[in-house]
Amino acid sequence: MRFDVLTLFPEMFPGYLGQSLLKKAIDRNLVDVHVHNIRDWATGLHRQVDDRPFGGGPGMVLKVEPVVESVRAVCRKDTRQARVVLLTPRGRRFDQPYVERLSGSDRVVLVCGRYEGFDQRIIDILEPAELSIGDYVLNGGEVAAMVVIDAVIRLLPGVLGDEQSSVDDSFSSGNRLLECAQYTRPREYRGYSVPDVLLSGDHQAIAQWRKEQSFRRTRQRRADLLGHTAVNKEHIDESGTDEASRKG
Repeated sequence: MRFDVLTLFPEMFPGYLGQSLLKKAIDRNLVDVHVHNIRDWATGLHRQVDDRPFGGGPGMVLKVEPVVESVRAVCRKDTRQARVVLLTPRGRRFDQPYVERLSGSDRVVLVCGRYEGFDQRIIDILEPAELSIGDYVLNGGEVAAMVVIDAVIRLLPGVLGDEQSSVDDSFSSGNRLLECAQYTRPREYRGYSVPDVLLSGDHQAIAQWRKEQSFRRTRQRRADLLGHTAVNKEHIDESGTDEASRKG
């Protein structure tokens, strides 16, 4: 899968691209990420990419020419059909179903917003998807682009060591519950011990405990998700606990 990122701050990306699962996926040719500077397509002595809004108001607006020309030029760099996505606070909210849709694409072009946003003619001409990673405002779309790439690559075959990991993630298709509590060694720390069921070796009991914990955590923290889940609430044991057992 190929990602193209168009930004005014390409220097933000080398560190991100050189770490963790993404670096391994790039090294194994599972993912290809190219970063482009929108300013390379700006014209004039100062290569200006923004200007004051018509009608007045605060801030600056990204100009139509450099953004449109950069996106069109980048799209021509590969024969695969590109899904163009503008990262903007006014876009639809990013969620796991949308991650799954993007993961089915051969190529995604991410355009990072800045300042007061995009000249409307950019949207009118390119007809991109508009995407927001949450109900808050960032200084620019670069961090949002990293979030999109991080979420999508988890679903690509071969990227995760255990393919079941992405299936069991919170919010994945068929699993609208938050993930249950997880434990590892040591068995006891500062009076907190691992629940006995996880040490029992009874895989059926462990699976049931995890289901109960996931439901309870979701009900406490994100009750809005329960309307979308197929979990049979009648089988949830209300007597469990969401945390490690406390000794003495």
